[in-house]
Amino acid sequence: MLWKLLIEYLRPHRKLLAAVVVFQLAQSIASLYLPTLNADIIDDGVATGDTGVILRLGALMLGITLLQIACAIIAVYFAAKAAMGVGRDLRNAIFTRVGEFSEQEVTRFGAPSLITRSTNDVQQVQQLVLMSATMLVTAPMLSIGGVIMAIRQDVQLSWLIAVAVPVLLIAVGLITARMVPLFRKMQKRIDTVNRVLREQLTGIRVVRAFVREDIETARFASANEDVTDTALRAGRLMALAFPVVMLVLNVSSVAVIWFGAFRIQDGSMQVGTLIAFLSYLLQILMSVMMATFMAVMIPRAAVSGDRIGEVLRTESSVRPPQRPVTTRVRNGELEMRDVGFAYPGADQPVLTGISFTAKAGQTTAIIGSTGSGKTTLVNLMPRLFDATTGSVRIDGVDVRELHPDLLWGHIGLVPQRPYLFSGTVRSNLLYGKPDATEDELWTALEIAQAKEFVERMDEGLDAPISQGGTNVSGGQRQRLAIARALVKRPELYIFDDSFSSLDTGTDARLRQALKRSTAGATLVIIAQRVSSIVDADQILVLDDGRIVGRGTHSELLETSETYREIVSSQLAAEETV
Repeated sequence: MLWKLLIEYLRPHRKLLAAVVVFQLAQSIASLYLPTLNADIIDDGVATGDTGVILRLGALMLGITLLQIACAIIAVYFAAKAAMGVGRDLRNAIFTRVGEFSEQEVTRFGAPSLITRSTNDVQQVQQLVLMSATMLVTAPMLSIGGVIMAIRQDVQLSWLIAVAVPVLLIAVGLITARMVPLFRKMQKRIDTVNRVLREQLTGIRVVRAFVREDIETARFASANEDVTDTALRAGRLMALAFPVVMLVLNVSSVAVIWFGAFRIQDGSMQVGTLIAFLSYLLQILMSVMMATFMAVMIPRAAVSGDRIGEVLRTESSVRPPQRPVTTRVRNGELEMRDVGFAYPGADQPVLTGISFTAKAGQTTAIIGSTGSGKTTLVNLMPRLFDATTGSVRIDGVDVRELHPDLLWGHIGLVPQRPYLFSGTVRSNLLYGKPDATEDELWTALEIAQAKEFVERMDEGLDAPISQGGTNVSGGQRQRLAIARALVKRPELYIFDDSFSSLDTGTDARLRQALKRSTAGATLVIIAQRVSSIVDADQILVLDDGRIVGRGTHSELLETSETYREIVSSQLAAEETV
Protein backbone atom coordinates (compact mmCIF):
# COMPACT_ATOMS: atom_id res chain seq x y z
CA MET A 1 0.00 0.00 0.00
CA LEU A 2 2.90 2.35 0.77
CA TRP A 3 4.20 2.25 -2.79
CA LYS A 4 0.74 2.90 -4.26
CA LEU A 5 0.41 5.92 -1.98
CA LEU A 6 3.83 7.24 -2.97
CA ILE A 7 3.18 6.80 -6.69
CA GLU A 8 -0.17 8.55 -6.43
CA TYR A 9 0.87 11.45 -4.20
CA LEU A 10 4.31 12.04 -5.70
CA ARG A 11 2.85 12.47 -9.20
CA PRO A 12 1.94 16.17 -8.69
CA HIS A 13 5.53 16.83 -7.53
CA ARG A 14 7.33 15.10 -10.38
CA LYS A 15 8.96 18.36 -11.58
CA LEU A 16 10.53 18.85 -8.16
CA LEU A 17 11.71 15.24 -8.15
CA ALA A 18 13.19 15.67 -11.63
CA ALA A 19 15.18 18.66 -10.36
CA VAL A 20 16.33 16.59 -7.37
CA VAL A 21 17.57 13.85 -9.73
CA VAL A 22 19.50 16.33 -11.90
CA PHE A 23 21.28 17.99 -8.99
CA GLN A 24 21.99 14.69 -7.22
CA LEU A 25 23.42 13.32 -10.46
CA ALA A 26 25.77 16.30 -10.69
CA GLN A 27 26.72 15.89 -7.02
CA SER A 28 27.44 12.16 -7.47
CA ILE A 29 29.59 12.67 -10.57
CA ALA A 30 31.59 15.29 -8.67
CA SER A 31 32.04 12.91 -5.71
CA LEU A 32 33.28 10.14 -7.99
CA TYR A 33 35.76 12.44 -9.77
CA LEU A 34 37.38 13.88 -6.62
CA PRO A 35 39.35 10.75 -5.47
CA THR A 36 40.95 10.43 -8.92
CA LEU A 37 42.11 14.06 -8.77
CA ASN A 38 43.41 13.44 -5.27
CA ALA A 39 45.44 10.46 -6.54
CA ASP A 40 46.87 12.57 -9.37
CA ILE A 41 47.95 15.26 -6.90
CA ILE A 42 49.73 12.68 -4.72
CA ASP A 43 51.36 10.75 -7.55
CA ASP A 44 52.10 13.57 -10.02
CA GLY A 45 52.51 16.52 -7.68
CA VAL A 46 53.57 15.53 -4.19
CA ALA A 47 55.75 12.59 -5.27
CA THR A 48 57.60 14.68 -7.87
CA GLY A 49 57.54 17.98 -5.95
CA ASP A 50 55.72 19.75 -8.82
CA THR A 51 53.98 22.69 -7.09
CA GLY A 52 52.20 23.75 -10.29
CA VAL A 53 50.38 20.43 -10.57
CA ILE A 54 49.41 20.61 -6.90
CA LEU A 55 48.00 24.16 -7.23
CA ARG A 56 46.24 23.48 -10.54
CA LEU A 57 44.62 20.21 -9.49
CA GLY A 58 43.94 21.59 -5.97
CA ALA A 59 42.05 24.55 -7.42
CA LEU A 60 40.06 22.19 -9.63
CA MET A 61 39.21 20.03 -6.61
CA LEU A 62 38.11 23.12 -4.67
CA GLY A 63 35.85 24.23 -7.52
CA ILE A 64 34.30 20.77 -7.86
CA THR A 65 33.76 20.63 -4.08
CA LEU A 66 31.94 23.98 -4.09
CA LEU A 67 29.79 22.77 -7.00
CA GLN A 68 29.09 19.56 -5.08
CA ILE A 69 27.98 21.53 -2.00
CA ALA A 70 25.70 23.78 -4.08
CA CYS A 71 24.09 20.80 -5.82
CA ALA A 72 23.57 19.04 -2.49
CA ILE A 73 21.86 22.09 -0.95
CA ILE A 74 19.57 22.60 -3.94
CA ALA A 75 18.71 18.89 -4.12
CA VAL A 76 17.80 18.78 -0.41
CA TYR A 77 15.70 21.94 -0.79
CA PHE A 78 13.64 20.49 -3.64
CA ALA A 79 13.40 17.11 -1.89
CA ALA A 80 12.08 18.77 1.28
CA LYS A 81 9.58 20.77 -0.73
CA ALA A 82 8.29 17.60 -2.42
CA ALA A 83 8.11 15.71 0.91
CA MET A 84 6.21 18.52 2.62
CA GLY A 85 3.83 18.63 -0.33
CA VAL A 86 3.16 14.90 -0.06
CA GLY A 87 2.49 15.26 3.67
CA ARG A 88 0.09 18.14 3.03
CA ASP A 89 -1.78 16.21 0.33
CA LEU A 90 -2.06 13.08 2.48
CA ARG A 91 -3.44 15.04 5.44
CA ASN A 92 -5.95 16.73 3.16
CA ALA A 93 -6.97 13.38 1.69
CA ILE A 94 -7.45 11.80 5.12
CA PHE A 95 -9.38 14.82 6.43
CA THR A 96 -11.62 14.86 3.35
CA ARG A 97 -12.30 11.13 3.55
CA VAL A 98 -13.03 11.24 7.29
CA GLY A 99 -15.40 14.15 6.63
CA GLU A 100 -17.36 11.81 4.33
CA PHE A 101 -17.58 9.04 6.94
CA SER A 102 -20.83 8.25 8.67
CA GLU A 103 -20.98 7.71 12.42
CA GLN A 104 -20.45 4.03 11.75
CA GLU A 105 -16.97 4.44 10.19
CA VAL A 106 -15.87 7.06 12.73
CA THR A 107 -16.85 4.71 15.54
CA ARG A 108 -15.07 1.77 13.89
CA PHE A 109 -11.74 3.56 13.57
CA GLY A 110 -12.07 5.68 16.70
CA ALA A 111 -11.10 9.34 17.01
CA PRO A 112 -7.67 8.68 18.61
CA SER A 113 -6.64 6.35 15.77
CA LEU A 114 -7.82 8.79 13.11
CA ILE A 115 -5.81 11.57 14.76
CA THR A 116 -2.69 9.37 14.86
CA ARG A 117 -3.13 8.42 11.21
CA SER A 118 -3.50 12.09 10.22
CA THR A 119 -0.40 13.20 12.13
CA ASN A 120 2.17 10.61 13.19
CA ASP A 121 1.54 8.17 10.33
CA VAL A 122 1.65 10.93 7.72
CA GLN A 123 4.88 12.20 9.27
CA GLN A 124 6.51 8.77 8.90
CA VAL A 125 5.62 8.64 5.19
CA GLN A 126 6.74 12.24 4.78
CA GLN A 127 10.14 11.48 6.35
CA LEU A 128 10.56 8.48 4.04
CA VAL A 129 9.84 10.65 1.00
CA LEU A 130 12.42 13.19 2.18
CA MET A 131 15.10 10.56 2.74
CA SER A 132 14.27 8.74 -0.48
CA ALA A 133 14.35 11.90 -2.56
CA THR A 134 17.59 13.01 -0.92
CA MET A 135 19.26 9.67 -1.67
CA LEU A 136 17.31 8.83 -4.80
CA VAL A 137 20.32 9.04 -7.09
CA THR A 138 23.24 9.51 -4.70
CA ALA A 139 23.23 6.05 -3.09
CA PRO A 140 23.00 3.88 -6.24
CA MET A 141 25.24 6.24 -8.22
CA LEU A 142 27.99 6.22 -5.58
CA SER A 143 27.77 2.47 -5.05
CA ILE A 144 27.76 1.47 -8.74
CA GLY A 145 30.10 4.25 -9.84
CA GLY A 146 32.38 3.59 -6.87
CA VAL A 147 32.73 -0.07 -7.82
CA ILE A 148 33.62 0.84 -11.42
CA MET A 149 36.12 3.52 -10.38
CA ALA A 150 37.70 1.27 -7.71
CA ILE A 151 38.22 -1.53 -10.24
CA ARG A 152 39.83 1.01 -12.60
CA GLN A 153 42.28 1.93 -9.85
CA ASP A 154 43.27 -1.64 -8.94
CA VAL A 155 41.61 -4.90 -9.93
CA GLN A 156 43.42 -7.16 -7.48
CA LEU A 157 42.08 -5.35 -4.39
CA SER A 158 38.52 -5.43 -5.69
CA TRP A 159 37.79 -8.73 -3.94
CA LEU A 160 37.57 -6.72 -0.72
CA ILE A 161 34.51 -4.93 -2.12
CA ALA A 162 32.91 -8.27 -3.05
CA VAL A 163 33.29 -9.36 0.58
CA ALA A 164 32.44 -6.14 2.47
CA VAL A 165 29.23 -5.15 0.66
CA PRO A 166 27.36 -8.50 1.01
CA VAL A 167 28.39 -8.79 4.68
CA LEU A 168 26.99 -5.31 5.33
CA LEU A 169 23.75 -5.98 3.44
CA ILE A 170 23.11 -9.27 5.24
CA ALA A 171 23.74 -7.73 8.67
CA VAL A 172 21.46 -4.74 8.02
CA GLY A 173 18.78 -6.98 6.48
CA LEU A 174 18.62 -9.19 9.59
CA ILE A 175 18.26 -6.16 11.85
CA THR A 176 15.58 -4.55 9.68
CA ALA A 177 13.49 -7.73 9.51
CA ARG A 178 13.15 -7.71 13.30
CA MET A 179 12.05 -4.05 13.34
CA VAL A 180 8.90 -4.40 11.19
CA PRO A 181 6.63 -6.01 13.83
CA LEU A 182 7.89 -3.57 16.46
CA PHE A 183 6.93 -0.56 14.35
CA ARG A 184 3.47 -2.02 13.69
CA LYS A 185 3.00 -2.55 17.42
CA MET A 186 4.27 0.97 18.17
CA GLN A 187 1.65 2.70 16.00
CA LYS A 188 -1.15 0.77 17.71
CA ARG A 189 0.21 1.69 21.13
CA ILE A 190 0.40 5.36 20.14
CA ASP A 191 -3.32 5.03 19.31
CA THR A 192 -3.88 3.73 22.85
CA VAL A 193 -2.01 6.65 24.42
CA ASN A 194 -4.09 9.09 22.37
CA ARG A 195 -7.30 7.34 23.41
CA VAL A 196 -6.47 7.32 27.12
CA LEU A 197 -5.34 10.95 27.04
CA ARG A 198 -8.50 12.09 25.22
CA GLU A 199 -10.70 10.21 27.68
CA GLN A 200 -8.96 11.78 30.66
CA LEU A 201 -9.05 15.31 29.26
CA THR A 202 -12.68 15.02 28.18
CA GLY A 203 -13.79 13.39 31.43
CA ILE A 204 -11.59 15.39 33.80
CA ARG A 205 -14.58 16.49 35.89
CA VAL A 206 -15.77 12.92 36.33
CA VAL A 207 -12.26 11.79 37.23
CA ARG A 208 -12.02 14.43 39.95
CA ALA A 209 -15.57 13.94 41.17
CA PHE A 210 -14.93 10.24 41.80
CA VAL A 211 -11.36 10.82 43.08
CA ARG A 212 -9.90 8.58 40.37
CA GLU A 213 -6.79 10.66 39.65
CA ASP A 214 -4.38 7.99 40.91
CA ILE A 215 -6.08 5.21 38.94
CA GLU A 216 -6.23 7.28 35.74
CA THR A 217 -2.59 8.30 36.21
CA ALA A 218 -1.66 4.63 36.53
CA ARG A 219 -3.71 3.78 33.43
CA PHE A 220 -1.93 6.45 31.39
CA ALA A 221 1.43 5.41 32.81
CA SER A 222 0.76 1.83 31.70
CA ALA A 223 -0.11 2.90 28.15
CA ASN A 224 2.87 5.25 28.09
CA GLU A 225 5.16 2.51 29.37
CA ASP A 226 4.00 0.19 26.58
CA VAL A 227 4.94 2.80 23.94
CA THR A 228 8.26 3.49 25.66
CA ASP A 229 9.11 -0.21 25.88
CA THR A 230 8.34 -0.78 22.19
CA ALA A 231 10.22 2.37 21.16
CA LEU A 232 13.27 1.32 23.20
CA ARG A 233 13.31 -2.14 21.62
CA ALA A 234 13.06 -0.60 18.14
CA GLY A 235 15.64 2.03 19.11
CA ARG A 236 18.11 -0.58 20.27
CA LEU A 237 17.85 -2.39 16.96
CA MET A 238 18.17 0.90 15.09
CA ALA A 239 21.21 1.83 17.19
CA LEU A 240 22.75 -1.58 16.47
CA ALA A 241 22.62 -0.95 12.71
CA PHE A 242 25.11 1.92 12.76
CA PRO A 243 27.88 0.21 14.76
CA VAL A 244 27.58 -2.75 12.38
CA VAL A 245 28.00 -0.41 9.41
CA MET A 246 30.98 1.34 11.03
CA LEU A 247 32.56 -2.01 11.97
CA VAL A 248 32.40 -3.29 8.40
CA LEU A 249 33.60 0.09 7.09
CA ASN A 250 36.63 0.27 9.42
CA VAL A 251 37.60 -3.38 9.00
CA SER A 252 37.42 -2.91 5.21
CA SER A 253 39.62 0.22 5.45
CA VAL A 254 42.22 -1.64 7.49
CA ALA A 255 42.15 -4.52 5.01
CA VAL A 256 42.68 -2.17 2.04
CA ILE A 257 45.63 -0.46 3.73
CA TRP A 258 47.08 -3.80 4.84
CA PHE A 259 46.96 -5.51 1.47
CA GLY A 260 47.69 -2.29 -0.41
CA ALA A 261 50.88 -1.76 1.57
CA PHE A 262 52.31 -5.02 0.23
CA ARG A 263 51.50 -3.94 -3.34
CA ILE A 264 53.15 -0.55 -2.80
CA GLN A 265 56.17 -2.34 -1.33
CA ASP A 266 56.64 -4.48 -4.42
CA GLY A 267 56.05 -1.49 -6.72
CA SER A 268 52.81 -2.69 -8.33
CA MET A 269 50.74 0.16 -6.83
CA GLN A 270 51.32 3.82 -6.14
CA VAL A 271 50.37 5.60 -2.90
CA GLY A 272 47.87 7.86 -4.68
CA THR A 273 46.14 4.86 -6.23
CA LEU A 274 45.79 3.24 -2.79
CA ILE A 275 44.28 6.44 -1.34
CA ALA A 276 41.86 6.68 -4.28
CA PHE A 277 40.85 3.01 -3.93
CA LEU A 278 40.26 3.51 -0.21
CA SER A 279 38.16 6.61 -0.95
CA TYR A 280 36.02 4.69 -3.44
CA LEU A 281 35.55 1.84 -0.98
CA LEU A 282 34.42 4.32 1.66
CA GLN A 283 32.02 5.89 -0.85
CA ILE A 284 30.58 2.48 -1.66
CA LEU A 285 30.09 1.61 1.99
CA MET A 286 28.72 5.08 2.79
CA SER A 287 26.14 4.65 0.05
CA VAL A 288 25.23 1.31 1.62
CA MET A 289 24.94 3.13 4.95
CA MET A 290 22.58 5.64 3.31
CA ALA A 291 20.57 2.70 2.09
CA THR A 292 20.59 1.52 5.72
CA PHE A 293 18.85 4.74 6.72
CA MET A 294 16.22 3.90 4.16
CA ALA A 295 16.01 0.30 5.31
CA VAL A 296 15.42 1.47 8.87
CA MET A 297 12.70 3.94 7.86
CA ILE A 298 10.86 1.82 5.29
CA PRO A 299 9.32 -0.68 7.76
CA ARG A 300 7.73 1.99 9.94
CA ALA A 301 6.65 4.03 6.91
CA ALA A 302 5.17 0.85 5.39
CA VAL A 303 3.09 0.27 8.54
CA SER A 304 1.98 3.91 8.49
CA GLY A 305 1.20 3.68 4.77
CA ASP A 306 -1.04 0.66 5.41
CA ARG A 307 -2.89 2.53 8.15
CA ILE A 308 -3.35 5.61 5.96
CA GLY A 309 -4.44 3.45 3.04
CA GLU A 310 -7.00 1.72 5.25
CA VAL A 311 -8.68 5.07 5.89
CA LEU A 312 -8.50 6.19 2.26
CA ARG A 313 -9.89 2.86 0.99
CA THR A 314 -12.83 2.86 3.38
CA GLU A 315 -16.02 4.01 1.71
CA SER A 316 -18.71 5.66 3.78
CA SER A 317 -21.76 3.52 4.40
CA VAL A 318 -23.76 6.69 3.70
CA ARG A 319 -23.04 7.17 0.01
CA PRO A 320 -24.16 10.20 -2.01
CA PRO A 321 -26.69 9.38 -4.73
CA GLN A 322 -25.42 9.02 -8.29
CA ARG A 323 -28.21 11.29 -9.56
CA PRO A 324 -29.05 13.47 -6.57
CA VAL A 325 -32.24 15.47 -6.31
CA THR A 326 -31.31 19.14 -6.12
CA THR A 327 -34.81 20.62 -5.76
CA ARG A 328 -34.90 23.04 -2.85
CA VAL A 329 -36.55 21.80 0.34
CA ARG A 330 -39.81 23.75 0.69
CA ASN A 331 -41.46 22.93 4.00
CA GLY A 332 -39.13 20.48 5.73
CA GLU A 333 -41.92 17.97 6.31
CA LEU A 334 -40.36 14.81 7.71
CA GLU A 335 -41.82 11.37 7.12
CA MET A 336 -40.63 7.94 8.18
CA ARG A 337 -42.07 4.91 6.42
CA ASP A 338 -41.66 1.58 8.20
CA VAL A 339 -38.08 2.46 9.20
CA GLY A 340 -35.84 -0.13 10.80
CA PHE A 341 -32.18 0.04 11.75
CA ALA A 342 -29.64 -2.50 12.98
CA TYR A 343 -25.98 -1.85 13.72
CA PRO A 344 -23.52 -4.06 11.78
CA GLY A 345 -23.03 -7.37 13.55
CA ALA A 346 -25.87 -6.78 16.01
CA ASP A 347 -28.24 -9.66 16.76
CA GLN A 348 -31.32 -7.47 17.14
CA PRO A 349 -32.37 -4.25 15.36
CA VAL A 350 -32.39 -1.02 17.35
CA LEU A 351 -35.47 0.32 15.54
CA THR A 352 -38.36 -1.61 14.02
CA GLY A 353 -41.37 -0.45 12.01
CA ILE A 354 -41.08 3.29 12.74
CA SER A 355 -43.69 5.25 10.79
CA PHE A 356 -44.82 8.84 11.42
CA THR A 357 -45.07 12.25 9.76
CA ALA A 358 -43.75 15.48 11.29
CA LYS A 359 -45.66 18.23 9.53
CA ALA A 360 -44.49 21.75 8.82
CA GLY A 361 -45.68 24.29 11.36
CA GLN A 362 -46.10 21.59 14.02
CA THR A 363 -44.01 20.21 16.85
CA THR A 364 -43.44 16.46 16.97
CA ALA A 365 -41.96 15.15 20.20
CA ILE A 366 -40.38 11.76 20.80
CA ILE A 367 -40.04 10.42 24.33
CA GLY A 368 -38.88 7.13 25.76
CA SER A 369 -36.72 5.52 28.36
CA THR A 370 -32.94 5.26 28.07
CA GLY A 371 -31.99 2.76 25.38
CA SER A 372 -35.29 2.96 23.55
CA GLY A 373 -33.57 4.12 20.34
CA LYS A 374 -34.24 7.87 20.41
CA THR A 375 -30.72 9.00 19.47
CA THR A 376 -30.46 6.38 16.71
CA LEU A 377 -33.75 7.68 15.33
CA VAL A 378 -32.37 11.23 15.37
CA ASN A 379 -29.24 10.14 13.47
CA LEU A 380 -31.41 8.76 10.66
CA MET A 381 -33.11 12.13 10.06
CA PRO A 382 -30.03 14.07 8.77
CA ARG A 383 -28.69 10.81 7.30
CA LEU A 384 -25.81 10.30 9.69
CA PHE A 385 -26.84 6.66 9.29
CA ASP A 386 -28.89 5.04 6.55
CA ALA A 387 -32.01 3.12 7.54
CA THR A 388 -31.62 -0.64 7.21
CA THR A 389 -35.24 -0.97 6.09
CA GLY A 390 -37.91 1.51 5.06
CA SER A 391 -37.23 5.12 4.10
CA VAL A 392 -36.78 8.56 5.65
CA ARG A 393 -38.34 11.30 3.53
CA ILE A 394 -38.26 15.08 3.52
CA ASP A 395 -40.99 16.77 1.48
CA GLY A 396 -41.74 13.36 0.00
CA VAL A 397 -38.16 12.74 -1.24
CA ASP A 398 -36.07 9.91 0.20
CA VAL A 399 -33.06 11.42 2.00
CA ARG A 400 -30.86 8.90 0.16
CA GLU A 401 -31.81 10.62 -3.10
CA LEU A 402 -31.20 14.19 -1.90
CA HIS A 403 -27.86 15.89 -2.49
CA PRO A 404 -26.08 15.77 0.93
CA ASP A 405 -25.35 19.52 0.99
CA LEU A 406 -28.98 20.27 0.18
CA LEU A 407 -30.17 17.94 2.92
CA TRP A 408 -27.86 19.21 5.63
CA GLY A 409 -28.29 22.81 4.56
CA HIS A 410 -31.97 22.73 5.48
CA ILE A 411 -31.66 20.95 8.82
CA GLY A 412 -30.84 22.62 12.11
CA LEU A 413 -29.55 19.92 14.47
CA VAL A 414 -28.89 20.52 18.17
CA PRO A 415 -27.23 17.29 19.37
CA GLN A 416 -27.64 15.70 22.76
CA ARG A 417 -24.14 16.72 23.68
CA PRO A 418 -23.76 20.26 22.31
CA TYR A 419 -20.28 20.98 21.01
CA LEU A 420 -18.77 24.44 20.62
CA PHE A 421 -15.64 25.12 18.60
CA SER A 422 -12.67 27.11 19.87
CA GLY A 423 -13.06 30.74 18.87
CA THR A 424 -15.65 33.27 20.00
CA VAL A 425 -19.39 33.35 20.60
CA ARG A 426 -19.72 35.08 17.23
CA SER A 427 -17.69 32.50 15.28
CA ASN A 428 -19.74 29.67 16.78
CA LEU A 429 -23.04 31.32 15.86
CA LEU A 430 -21.83 32.11 12.34
CA TYR A 431 -21.11 28.40 11.90
CA GLY A 432 -24.76 28.02 10.98
CA LYS A 433 -24.90 31.03 8.65
CA PRO A 434 -21.58 32.73 7.78
CA ASP A 435 -23.21 35.89 6.40
CA ALA A 436 -25.58 36.48 9.34
CA THR A 437 -25.83 40.05 10.58
CA GLU A 438 -25.21 41.10 14.17
CA ASP A 439 -28.94 41.71 14.65
CA GLU A 440 -29.65 38.13 13.55
CA LEU A 441 -27.11 36.84 16.05
CA TRP A 442 -28.62 38.79 18.96
CA THR A 443 -32.13 37.74 17.93
CA ALA A 444 -31.11 34.07 17.97
CA LEU A 445 -29.45 34.53 21.36
CA GLU A 446 -32.59 36.18 22.72
CA ILE A 447 -34.82 33.33 21.53
CA ALA A 448 -32.39 30.77 22.99
CA GLN A 449 -32.42 32.64 26.34
CA ALA A 450 -28.68 33.24 25.96
CA LYS A 451 -28.66 37.00 25.36
CA GLU A 452 -28.45 37.92 29.03
CA PHE A 453 -25.33 35.92 29.90
CA VAL A 454 -23.59 36.83 26.61
CA GLU A 455 -24.16 40.53 27.37
CA ARG A 456 -22.57 40.00 30.76
CA MET A 457 -19.39 38.68 29.14
CA ASP A 458 -16.67 41.32 28.88
CA GLU A 459 -16.40 41.11 25.11
CA GLY A 460 -19.99 40.16 24.27
CA LEU A 461 -20.19 38.37 20.93
CA ASP A 462 -16.41 38.39 20.73
CA ALA A 463 -15.98 36.63 24.08
CA PRO A 464 -13.63 33.65 23.74
CA ILE A 465 -14.97 30.10 23.70
CA SER A 466 -12.57 27.24 24.41
CA GLN A 467 -12.59 23.94 22.54
CA GLY A 468 -15.79 22.06 23.33
CA GLY A 469 -17.16 25.11 25.17
CA THR A 470 -15.56 24.03 28.42
CA ASN A 471 -15.27 27.62 29.70
CA VAL A 472 -19.08 28.01 29.89
CA SER A 473 -21.60 26.01 31.91
CA GLY A 474 -23.57 23.08 30.50
CA GLY A 475 -26.76 25.14 30.29
CA GLN A 476 -24.99 28.05 28.60
CA ARG A 477 -23.33 25.67 26.14
CA GLN A 478 -26.69 24.13 25.31
CA ARG A 479 -28.35 27.52 24.75
CA LEU A 480 -25.50 28.66 22.49
CA ALA A 481 -25.90 25.48 20.45
CA ILE A 482 -29.63 26.19 20.12
CA ALA A 483 -28.88 29.78 19.06
CA ARG A 484 -26.46 28.46 16.43
CA ALA A 485 -29.26 26.38 14.90
CA LEU A 486 -31.67 29.32 15.06
CA VAL A 487 -29.28 31.61 13.17
CA LYS A 488 -29.40 29.14 10.31
CA ARG A 489 -33.23 29.45 9.99
CA PRO A 490 -33.69 25.93 8.54
CA GLU A 491 -36.94 24.32 7.45
CA LEU A 492 -36.45 21.39 9.86
CA TYR A 493 -35.30 21.72 13.47
CA ILE A 494 -34.14 18.64 15.38
CA PHE A 495 -33.60 19.05 19.12
CA ASP A 496 -32.02 15.89 20.57
CA ASP A 497 -32.71 16.22 24.30
CA SER A 498 -31.52 19.82 24.02
CA PHE A 499 -33.37 21.20 27.06
CA SER A 500 -32.17 18.75 29.71
CA SER A 501 -29.53 21.13 31.15
CA LEU A 502 -32.01 24.00 31.51
CA ASP A 503 -34.04 24.78 34.58
CA THR A 504 -37.83 24.55 34.19
CA GLY A 505 -38.29 28.33 34.00
CA THR A 506 -35.69 28.81 31.25
CA ASP A 507 -37.07 25.72 29.48
CA ALA A 508 -40.60 27.17 29.45
CA ARG A 509 -39.47 30.61 28.20
CA LEU A 510 -37.30 29.01 25.51
CA ARG A 511 -40.15 26.83 24.24
CA GLN A 512 -42.52 29.81 24.07
CA ALA A 513 -39.94 31.85 22.15
CA LEU A 514 -39.27 28.91 19.83
CA LYS A 515 -42.95 28.52 19.07
CA ARG A 516 -43.16 32.15 17.93
CA SER A 517 -39.89 32.27 15.97
CA THR A 518 -40.12 28.92 14.16
CA ALA A 519 -43.69 29.20 12.92
CA GLY A 520 -43.98 27.37 9.61
CA ALA A 521 -40.93 25.17 10.25
CA THR A 522 -40.99 21.51 11.27
CA LEU A 523 -39.86 20.88 14.85
CA VAL A 524 -38.78 17.48 16.11
CA ILE A 525 -37.95 17.36 19.82
CA ILE A 526 -36.37 14.36 21.50
CA ALA A 527 -36.93 14.59 25.24
CA GLN A 528 -36.76 12.73 28.49
CA ARG A 529 -38.55 15.42 30.50
CA VAL A 530 -42.31 15.43 29.98
CA SER A 531 -42.61 19.12 30.86
CA SER A 532 -40.62 19.97 27.73
CA ILE A 533 -43.16 18.39 25.36
CA VAL A 534 -46.61 18.81 26.94
CA ASP A 535 -47.51 21.43 24.32
CA ALA A 536 -46.35 19.34 21.33
CA ASP A 537 -48.85 18.77 18.52
CA GLN A 538 -47.83 15.11 18.37
CA ILE A 539 -45.99 12.95 20.89
CA LEU A 540 -44.49 9.59 19.95
CA VAL A 541 -43.70 7.16 22.75
CA LEU A 542 -40.74 4.94 21.91
CA ASP A 543 -40.04 1.70 23.74
CA ASP A 544 -37.52 -0.97 22.74
CA GLY A 545 -37.19 0.52 19.25
CA ARG A 546 -40.93 0.62 18.51
CA ILE A 547 -43.59 3.30 18.66
CA VAL A 548 -45.98 2.19 21.43
CA GLY A 549 -47.96 5.41 21.76
CA ARG A 550 -48.99 8.33 19.59
CA GLY A 551 -51.05 11.47 20.30
CA THR A 552 -51.12 14.64 22.37
CA HIS A 553 -50.21 14.78 26.05
CA SER A 554 -53.81 14.42 27.22
CA GLU A 555 -54.56 11.64 24.74
CA LEU A 556 -51.52 9.62 25.76
CA LEU A 557 -52.40 9.90 29.43
CA GLU A 558 -55.58 8.02 28.57
CA THR A 559 -54.29 5.55 25.97
CA SER A 560 -50.59 4.78 26.67
CA GLU A 561 -49.54 2.90 29.78
CA THR A 562 -45.85 3.48 28.97
CA TYR A 563 -46.39 7.24 28.78
CA ARG A 564 -48.33 7.23 32.06
CA GLU A 565 -45.45 5.38 33.71
CA ILE A 566 -42.96 8.00 32.46
CA VAL A 567 -45.17 10.86 33.68
CA SER A 568 -45.81 9.26 37.07
CA SER A 569 -42.12 8.45 37.61
CA GLN A 570 -41.15 12.07 36.89
CA LEU A 571 -43.90 13.44 39.14
CA ALA A 572 -42.78 11.12 41.91
CA ALA A 573 -39.20 12.28 41.48
CA GLU A 574 -40.29 15.93 41.67
CA GLU A 575 -42.32 15.29 44.80
CA THR A 576 -39.36 13.54 46.39
CA VAL A 577 -37.19 16.55 45.64
